[in-house]
Amino acid sequence: MTAGCALAVALLLPFHSFVPDLPGNPGSFVETFLPWLGTALPPLLVLAVLIRSATALSAVLAAGAVWAACFGPYLLPRAPTGYDLTVVQHNVSDENGDPSATARALAAAGPDLIAVEELTRPALPAYEDVLRGSHPHHTIVGTVGLWSRYPITGTGAADIRPEGIDGDWNRGLRATVRVAQGRDIAVYVVHLPSVRMRPATGFDARRRDESAALLGKELATERAPAVILMGDLNGTTADRGLSPVTSRLSGRGGAFAFSWPAAFPVAGIDQVLGRGASVTEVWTLPATGSDHLPVAARVRLAPSH
Repeated sequence: MTAGCALAVALLLPFHSFVPDLPGNPGSFVETFLPWLGTALPPLLVLAVLIRSATALSAVLAAGAVWAACFGPYLLPRAPTGYDLTVVQHNVSDENGDPSATARALAAAGPDLIAVEELTRPALPAYEDVLRGSHPHHTIVGTVGLWSRYPITGTGAADIRPEGIDGDWNRGLRATVRVAQGRDIAVYVVHLPSVRMRPATGFDARRRDESAALLGKELATERAPAVILMGDLNGTTADRGLSPVTSRLSGRGGAFAFSWPAAFPVAGIDQVLGRGASVTEVWTLPATGSDHLPVAARVRLAPSH
């Protein structure tokens, strides 16, 4: 049994996409917490030693090697690389008791762009007051917002509202930002619906997946040569439910940029992705008054033609 459990871990890590799409979304559930499969290996190693099974020990060590191959690179220091922009993404929480302190924390990271979600009307003046000096350009759509050091030359809503949700639900924007050398880039800020564990339906991601599909359609028609998407996607980049988005944009993966929940982060559900813009580094910032951690990233733009 010990060897069988280790073999299951070794197979799930690289071949999680083969988990069938069954009721309760077990595939998405496994993909959300994929790195944590490795926590099963230490107790399995102890069991293999106690039962003195060479087969079990070999299976556990093999599974450990697979885990290291999948996630070890995220633990290694990376050589510095060039970048054009630093960006910060944060679900600031609609229950945040000190939005001014949160705004100061985001600005302290020195980003060129700041994307926020769960921005409430009462909290908006606090962000405007704190950020107007360092980030004089901003745009708001519903409960998502973008602050920029560079001029925002155009903005509009990104329609990612699932069917059956109230018309006041606005959680997506698309802006054109004119960065250095007069280059225009498309910036999306989005907040996909939450995922819930329910007794009747299991890992319920139906609305999140529907919203991701709508966002994927928006991205499919996007013609800007450089696109940056920042948002609370309520899913990891490995989650098949986000494939309409992740098939069109890419990130560094950020396997260990766990952003939720802030008290004990177990999943990286806040993302920075790009097309014509490479995400070269991703990390989390210290906790604010939110239940998410802020995520920062370096972005290198593809050469313009």
